[in-house]
This record gives sequence, structure tokens and C-alpha cells, in this order.
Amino acid sequence: MTALLWRTAARTLPAWLAGGVALAATILTAFYYPSVTNGKIVRFEIAWLPELGLNFTLRMDGFAWLFTMLVTGIGFLVVVYARYYMSAEDPIPRFFSFLLAFMGAMLGIVLSGNIILLAIFWELTSIFSFLLIGYWYHNANARDGARMALTITGIGGFCLLVGFLLLGHIVGSYDLDEILAAGDLIQQHSLYLPALVLILMGALTKSAQFPFHFWLPNAMAAPTPVSAYLHSATMVKAGVFLLVRLWPALSGTFEWFWLVGIAGISTLVLGAYFAIFQRDLKGLLAYSTISHLGLITTMLSLGSPLAAVAAIFHIVNHATFKASLFMAAGIIDHETGTRDMQKLSGLFRFMPYTATLAMVACAAMAGVPLLNGFLSKEMFFAEAVETHADSILDRALPYIATLAGAFSVAYSVRFIHTVFFGPPPTDIPNPHPHEPPRWMRFPVEFLVLACLIVGIVPSLSIGPFLSTAVISVLGPDTPQYSLHVWHGVTLPLVMSVIAMIGGVALYFALHRYLAHAEDGPPIFRHLRGQRIFERILVTVSWKWARWLEANLGTRRLQPQLRLVAGISFLSAFVPLYFSGFEAKLPPLTGVDPAFAMIWAIGMLSALTAAVVAKYHRLAALLMIGGAGIVTCVTFAWLSAPDLAITQLLVEIVTTVLLLLGLRWLPKRMGKVDDSTSFTARVRRLRDFGIAAACGIGMSVLAYAVMTLPVPDTIANYFLEHAYAEGGGRNVVNVILVDFRGFDTMGEIAVLGIVALTVFALLRRFRPASESIEVPEQQRIQNAYDLDQPERQQGDTVRDYLLVPSVVMQWLFPVVITFAIYLFMRGHDLPGGGFAAGITMAIAFLLQYLGGGARWAEDRLRILPLRWIGLGLLVAVATGAGSWFFGYPFLTSHSQYLTLPLIGKVPAATALLFDLGVFVLVVGATVLILIAIAHQSIRTYRVKTAPKPEDA
Repeated sequence: MTALLWRTAARTLPAWLAGGVALAATILTAFYYPSVTNGKIVRFEIAWLPELGLNFTLRMDGFAWLFTMLVTGIGFLVVVYARYYMSAEDPIPRFFSFLLAFMGAMLGIVLSGNIILLAIFWELTSIFSFLLIGYWYHNANARDGARMALTITGIGGFCLLVGFLLLGHIVGSYDLDEILAAGDLIQQHSLYLPALVLILMGALTKSAQFPFHFWLPNAMAAPTPVSAYLHSATMVKAGVFLLVRLWPALSGTFEWFWLVGIAGISTLVLGAYFAIFQRDLKGLLAYSTISHLGLITTMLSLGSPLAAVAAIFHIVNHATFKASLFMAAGIIDHETGTRDMQKLSGLFRFMPYTATLAMVACAAMAGVPLLNGFLSKEMFFAEAVETHADSILDRALPYIATLAGAFSVAYSVRFIHTVFFGPPPTDIPNPHPHEPPRWMRFPVEFLVLACLIVGIVPSLSIGPFLSTAVISVLGPDTPQYSLHVWHGVTLPLVMSVIAMIGGVALYFALHRYLAHAEDGPPIFRHLRGQRIFERILVTVSWKWARWLEANLGTRRLQPQLRLVAGISFLSAFVPLYFSGFEAKLPPLTGVDPAFAMIWAIGMLSALTAAVVAKYHRLAALLMIGGAGIVTCVTFAWLSAPDLAITQLLVEIVTTVLLLLGLRWLPKRMGKVDDSTSFTARVRRLRDFGIAAACGIGMSVLAYAVMTLPVPDTIANYFLEHAYAEGGGRNVVNVILVDFRGFDTMGEIAVLGIVALTVFALLRRFRPASESIEVPEQQRIQNAYDLDQPERQQGDTVRDYLLVPSVVMQWLFPVVITFAIYLFMRGHDLPGGGFAAGITMAIAFLLQYLGGGARWAEDRLRILPLRWIGLGLLVAVATGAGSWFFGYPFLTSHSQYLTLPLIGKVPAATALLFDLGVFVLVVGATVLILIAIAHQSIRTYRVKTAPKPEDA
């Protein structure tokens, strides 16, 4: 929304709007806290497709409330920080638009009460993170990082959707409450393991867990506010959120322990090890995020309620200190111009306040006492020493946890010691760094203060909120736990001391090596996930795709059509054959001679088109148009006037658009084979056989559909209820905009996508100069234009088609009036939004034909992209309007209004939906028209002579 309200250079107002939205959402969420305590749940449900169990259900319990506070609260702080971090040269409104959309998608994941709805929001977070990571699209690293993130998380999202479908099949419902209550049923089902693996694919890819961890460090090319938000409260936290959310239903099994445990422990250790050897500040923080997410995943793998408590607690703690650390790293980069730790040193004397804040946050990340990270780390160590599954993995966990803790201390100490202490920096772009603006530092101050308060008085600060979240997840199985800072000298405390001493010793042992070493760990420096990912992409897109293209592809259309036709025939034939379908001839009835003659003309036109298409494309197109007219007459003959009108209008538009496109088709490749050669005869017989098989098969398929036994109530139902419930006498249109309105909305969305695709393909198309000859009229007019340079090329058409162009211009208001007439009568008589939209497009088509592209666009401001967007928006808004009255999506209301001098007119809400169809059809058709028409005013692609070889 901010991108639409303000110009690109706007800076403060978009930030105010984005911050206001985030702050309002935070305050609103806070007011919901009394409604989610003691295991209570707030639900809001809107009927979407109730017959399929798909409803728009929002569900907030204590855990969702806590996560929502993180998403909105940290989102507000990120907005405040971004206001001062982003450059005035950046398109700020676009940035805040993407950020708010990302926040909304993450809130959708957290608050979804239907797992299919959750999967939709899951994919939206991938899309908006792609836009945010690639925000600086002029940077190749940003583009590559965004592509990698979208590819990995997109594949995981697809697996997650399939897993959710299996989960819904097992339970018999997609409602989250029913799934959480069916844990025993799910774990005893034969599909438990496939569903678990697919769901874990989605969760582990999203949270960058091993072996999918490599995409997250490459996402560091995003602006620092994005990194702070993505690592702390959104995106990567979505995976562990899902593991916690489904923990009551999926955890506690052997498969859960090993799959989740191996991924979590591997990520915990490898992420921490890689973090030690990073030169980039954000790279260090990125790998530390991976490690801490591995810690959370490891705790969830144990299947212990206390481990789940520790996981939820650490999710909150990690969000606070990691967001503050990323913001501090952004301040350092903003003030010094670099994030390279081999160039940074001694910054404490230049920015002591920021340095102090960053050091406290690093201490929290390392698990130093009296800070929040210490408490959840102690809970993890306490669970690590317990026996959960008598296996080698469980017995090794205490040692692995201590080692990972030492690594965490090592990279935290490196951050502090390398950046803030030592001699003043000498090799940095900005040799005079200083403290940032007051409000740029405020989010870091707030988050560091939260780390201190939670670490010192956890029971008073976070205790009630953590208890509310834990009870909502564990229910009656919630164990007793303590958030006290001191529990005496215990084994977890000893493990913490060992980790801290070992981490400090490890850093100082590696200090000199790290000061001059290359980026990356010495052992795995040449084994990087990014390289593996790139090689896989190259293998898929280059080797496999080239092999398929070489063996199945061709530049000629005929072999491609042969392949498509053959596969289509088999796709229809095989199911019919194995279903035992038997074709029985229907009883013969009398045939009207006039109708038979019309069909004979249509068949002759189609056959003629097939024959002459090889020699004359224009004649073939005219013959195809003749066959289309016969189809139109057939609809009218069989009392289907709606279909007849639509067929006629579509024939007009498609024929004209194809005529415009014929000129830009390339010349035929090679010579036509000798018709007497044996090869040509075999090829024609083969093509004739395929055509005959497909034609006969299509006839059999249509006959099968029309003769299969179906209930007599289908047609009668629509006839009886079209007027009573849809408020219209035109049953066909009522079906399209009311009974099957959801299908129609999907179809117009596809139409809009097709139009955008055609435009995107043709906008960069430049016809080759040798592919066609310039028409004689244009050659004459071009010569005439040389004498009168003030004339425009777009006037050419009007000069040699003067009378027709004037007639076409006069027809413009007439055709528009006819389109409005078709639209208004569509609910009761033949017409409707689609037919009216095609008619309106014909009006614009006539102007392009009569005056040329430049003449038409100088006088008409069409803006088809806005028409497409507005049409889809109107259609969706009409469907959503029924929600405000407690009805399912796209439920229509109808009545008749009495207007003065006019009388009764239909006033169904479906008319607004039909208006959306009308507007989108106009926009899509005109966009395709513009894409084709603009070819006539573009320069030809001229071949350049090869350069001579250098002597």
C-alpha cells in the first residue's frame, strides 16, 4: 500500500505508516492476552469451502499469542531501525510494502487454524522473503541469494503441502485442533512416516537445518533490517514454530527422535563451527542463527515436555538477542562502511554506547549468567543429561551440547574482541565512525534491556507469558519447571562453566589464525552447500534440460504438436480402456437436412484448413474461422444462445489477433518434401493416423461423457434454483457467477496470467528483418513520410484505409454501448461479463486496426494492467463481502430494485462479481492486443556482419 500512496523518494511517511501498522498490531495482540490464558483458544472462522473442510480459520492460543507478539513487536522495532538505516536513494515505499507483506504472511502462519491455509501463508513467506532478500536487485549476490532461498524453501513448501494432505487424510480433517487431538491415530497410521518426512522437509528447509542450511548465509545480501527480522522473529523461525505447533501430534516416536535429532544436532555443531571462521559480521551471525535453530530442533527431538518448554523459551530469547546483534552489526556497517572483521578493531573508543549494547547481546548469545540466553541454555543442558532414548545419539548428547556451547562462546568472544578492542581501524572506508542517530539505536537498547530483565528476574518478566504458551502446547502434560537464576551447583552449571572456559581458550588459540585466514572453516572450506546447489542447478538446467531438448524438442511446431497429441490421446485412452468402457451406438433419429448441411460446411472448412495450412497460413486461418462460425450456429440451433454469443465474439477477437500475429511469424524452415517421395508419404500417413485417432478419441470421450449415467437432478437443480437463489433467469450466467463462481474466479485469474505472460514474451521480441517483407502500403507510406517528417508512422494505416478507419472510429461508442447492454442483461438474458468484456475489447481492437497503435494510444489511455488488477480485486472483494454476513465465500444475495422510468432491475451481488470478470477480460484482451500491435512500431533486428579476424 505504501508503494501506491507515495512517490519512490518518500522516506518518512512510509516509515510512519509501516511502524503504525506494526505498533497497532502489537497493541491489539497484547489486549488478547487474557483471552488465551489457562489453555483458552480464540477462534475466528469464515466459511470458504466447507464441503471440502477448507475454511479460513484463525486460531490464537498462548503459543500463537507469544509468537505474534514477537512478529509484530520486533517488526515495529525493525521499521524504526530501517527508517535511519536505508539510504535515501533506495525506493523506500517498496521496501516497507514488502516488509509489511512479509509480516502479514508470517502472522498468517502463526494464526492459521487450518493446515491448508497455513501452507498457503507458508509459501507467501517464501515469496516475500525472495523480494526482500533480492531488494537490491542490482547486486548479483542479492539476486543469487534470493533465488537460492526461494528454490530451497519453495521445494520444502511443496513437500509440506503434500504432507499436510496426508495428515488431513489420516485425521479426516484439516482443522488444526482436530489434528492436535489425534496424535495416537496419526502415529499408528501407515502413512505416518511419509507424512512426517514431508512435513519435516518443509520445516527443516525453512529453518535452514542440515542439510539445507546453506541458503541462509547467502541471504545476507539483503538489507540489514531484513536480516534482523528474518533471523529473529520470521522466516527461519517458521520451521521451528511448526515443529512446536505439531509437537503434540507427531513427537515421541522413534522416527521423530532420529530424523529431527540428527538434523538438529548436525546443525547445532556445524553452524557453531562455521560461525567461528567467518570474516563477515553478518556471516558470523547467520551461522550462529543456524546453530541456535539447531539447538531448538534438538530439544524438540527429545520428545520430553521439559525439552519442549526449553525450546519455546529459547525461541523467545534468541529472537531478542539476535535481532539486537544484527541491528548492531548494521550500525557498524553503516558507520564504518565495512563488515569485514579483519579490518575492524578498536571501535569501542568511537562508539562506546553501541559497543556496550552489542557486547551485552553477545554475552546473551554465549549464555553468560544474568542474561536470558543463560537460562534456556541451562534448561537445554539439563535435558541433555537426561535419558530419553537409550541410544548412542542420546548418550552422546551431553558432550555434543558442551562442545556446541564452547563454539558459541568462541564466536561471541571473537565478535566482541575483534570489533571493539585493539588498535583503531586504519583500512576502512569511513575512518571516522561515530554513534548512530538516537532512534536508530533505540531498538537495540530496547532488546538488550529485555535480555537483561529476563535474565535477572525471569519469573516476573517472562514467566507468566511462557507459562501461557507452554500450557497451550502441552496441555495437561505440562511439567513443573523453574525459571530461577540459581539452582545450586548442578551438572548443567558445570557444563556451562566448561563451555565458557573452553570457548574463551579456543578463541585465543585461534586468534592469530583468524586475523589473516581466508573466509570459511579450514576443513570444509571447499565443501560448501552453495557450490553443491549451483552444480545441481547446472546439471538440471543445462545437462538434463539440454538432453531433453535434444531428444524431445525441435524448432519445428509439427513434431511438438505430434508429441502433445500423442500424449493427450494416451491420457484419455488408457483410463477409458481400463475402466471397461463399452461404446454403444445411440438410437438413430432423424437429421434435419439444413443442420446436416451446416455441419458439412464446418467439416469441409476444418479439412480445408488442415490441407492449406501447409501452403497458405491466411487461407487456413479463414477456414478455421469458418469452422468456428459453424460451431456458433450449432449452439444457436441447439438453443444455447449464451454459448453462441460467446463463441461468435471469441472467434472475432482470436481471428483478428491471429491475423495480426501472422505477419511476424518466421519463414518456413527448409523446402517442402517432395509429395511423391516415400518418406513424405509415410510421414503424412503417420500424421493422418495420429489426427484420426485423436479426432475419433475425442468423439468417443465426448460420447462417453454424454452417455454415462448421471443423476437427473443436476440440470433440474440449476433450473429450479437459478431464479430462487441466484436471482436470475439466465441459468448459464447464474451458474458462472453464483453456483460455480469459484471456478470462474480461477479462470479469470488464469486469463490474467496468460495475458501477462504473452506481454512479457512479446515485449522483448524483435522480428528479424529477413523473416518478412515490409507491406507495399507501408513502403509507399514510408517514402511519403520522408518528404513530411512531421508525420507519425502510426498515421500510415489511416492514410491507406481512410474510409474504413473513420467507420471504425464511429463504431467505438456504438460497440461500447452494446457491451454495456450485454453486461446489464446478462443475469436474465443471454450476455454477461465475459461476453461484454470481449465486446468492449473489440471496440479497442477496431481503433488499433483503423488508426494504428500510435494513433490509438495517443487518444486512448487504456492501462490494461490496471484493468486486470482491478477486475481481479473486484471479483475477490465481492466474494469476501459475504463473510461480513456470516456466509461462505462468494455467496451471493439477490433482489430486484424498482427504478423510476425503468422499472424493476436485478440487483444481485453476483453482478459485482460479473463486473470484475468484465473488467479483467477487457484488460487481458487489450494487453495481448497491445503486445502484438507494438511490433509494427518497433525497429527490425538487423543482422550484423561478422568481424574480420585480427591479423
